[in-house]
Amino acid sequence: MELQISDPYFSEKSEIMTALYQVNDPELMVNIIDLGLVYDIDLSIPGQIKVVMTLTSKGCPLGHAIEQGVKNAVNEKFPNANVIVEIVWDPVWTFEEISAAGREQLGF
Repeated sequence: MELQISDPYFSEKSEIMTALYQVNDPELMVNIIDLGLVYDIDLSIPGQIKVVMTLTSKGCPLGHAIEQGVKNAVNEKFPNANVIVEIVWDPVWTFEEISAAGREQLGF
């Protein structure tokens, strides 16, 4: 996910993304931002932060742990927000989504 400086929520989304760098996929031990799992952060509803993301596979056994990690990380920065994590499967996640930093951490 790339932020646009023209986004009216640029500052808040930057803070959220910084927090999400602390959430690791427990199997790969790489954060969800560098893995390319976060597709969008929606702040259009006051008091609500929706993180639209995917997982590396539909059968991810630790998906709930990742979701809870996202909620915890975002609530740490925005304690009064209602954090919603929406898991989507379209577009399908692929290894091409991994950032250069993520590839380095994985040894690619």
